[in-house]
Amino acid sequence: MTFSLPIDAEANALLDRDPLAVVIGLTLDQQITVEKAFTSPWVLVQRLGHEPTAAELAEFDPDALIAIFAEPPALHRFPKAMAARVQEVCRALVDHYDGVAANLWTDAATGAELFRRIVALPGFGTQKAQILVALLGKQLGVRPPGWREAAGGYGEENSFRSVADIVDDESLVKVREYKKQAKAAAKAAKA
Repeated sequence: MTFSLPIDAEANALLDRDPLAVVIGLTLDQQITVEKAFTSPWVLVQRLGHEPTAAELAEFDPDALIAIFAEPPALHRFPKAMAARVQEVCRALVDHYDGVAANLWTDAATGAELFRRIVALPGFGTQKAQILVALLGKQLGVRPPGWREAAGGYGEENSFRSVADIVDDESLVKVREYKKQAKAAAKAAKA
């Protein structure tokens, strides 16, 4: 399967060939649009002039990486914090998965194990880990036994809850509507 997010074709192609780009995209997917989050790995590649490895980003000069993230248009609305977060995630990939992002999931025996690996990444709470499990299962065919259960509601078939379900403009609209309703329900629950 190939990515078909409603973003630049070259950004989708990067996501298809580079598991690190997928992990970076999901790392950035907070407080910005999904399009921005998953286009930013491609913009990072353009700014660096090559596709970086996790080891390269882990060792990158932090101030220089912040400058790259902050260069207009910034890769995230919080370039300093997110440059640091991407660097922390890359360090975890180097320390635990030989610097290969795909090693995070290629030999996970179960969905529960895959979830445990992902939720251990810096900045990946339960929800973000479940979304990545769902994204891997729905978009990339990474489906160890129990992956749907590990993904929680994000793993359900024909749901439109996250980037895992976005394949075109129509599905993007459905995901945005779900998020809007969830936000309204959470607000009403607090009232």
